[in-house]
Amino acid sequence: MPASLRELRARRASATNIKKITRAMELIAASRIIKAQQRAREAAPYQSELTRAVSALATYSNVDHALLTEAENPRRAAMLLITSDRGQAGAYSSTVIREGEQLRELLAGNGLEVVPFLSGRKAAAFYNFRERPVAGQWSGYSDGPTYADARIIADALLESFNTPTGEGGVDEIHIVYTRFVSMIAQRVEVIRLLPLEVVEGDQAPSQDELLPLYDFEPNAETVLDELLPLYVASRIHYCLLQAAASELAARQRAMKSATDNAEDLIQRLTREANQVRQAGITQEISEIVGGANALADAAAESD
Repeated sequence: MPASLRELRARRASATNIKKITRAMELIAASRIIKAQQRAREAAPYQSELTRAVSALATYSNVDHALLTEAENPRRAAMLLITSDRGQAGAYSSTVIREGEQLRELLAGNGLEVVPFLSGRKAAAFYNFRERPVAGQWSGYSDGPTYADARIIADALLESFNTPTGEGGVDEIHIVYTRFVSMIAQRVEVIRLLPLEVVEGDQAPSQDELLPLYDFEPNAETVLDELLPLYVASRIHYCLLQAAASELAARQRAMKSATDNAEDLIQRLTREANQVRQAGITQEISEIVGGANALADAAAESD
């Protein structure tokens, strides 16, 4: 049964309201992504220099540090999933979760028990719905993370890593996050954070670059004790910043698509309403003409 003119107008009004909301959310995401990109760019030089320092320490100190040592028989691995707190971002969070599930299967296939740590309400909702146990979860900052947020996560992961596996600790730590490539491209990446792989990604010094030489005071082991946890927190912070920029870019793109779809729906409903209104007018004219003809015929017969 075709929709009435009133129904079409009501649907058009609803689509117009949706368009206003999605347009506003698109503009908000567009305004915030500039700041998120700037924060990620500002963190990159610090991350790069800290990587150089840790690389030099790991190369020249000859110290067997716990964060640099591979476990002989790894049994448990922590996995940090970085997702968003809110929706309306397309497939942003679901892509990260899907990559996390693939990593989970890969680690389980290697005989490792996976211990999940979750950042963002979307990851928490995914695990809570499936009633899976988690070792830690944090939320409320996904589109604007601070170093304090990263330090809280880093402390929990380091505590788990420094705990023996027999007492519930882990032998490895992996991070699944989204790297911001451009406004139209964001790439999900998986990195192994611990045991520390110092030379990693585009933040690591090139092979032709000479590492600086340091004098260690009071000694190399003490310096590593202080520097490596700082490096881990900085690395997590950088991943959170990249994820925040990616989330806002994905949300802006999703809201623009929703706005365009709402505009197309409004135009279609407007055409349908006009057709229904014109059909109604035509019907009324036909009835009037028919009535006039009937009166004329009756008058002619009476004469």
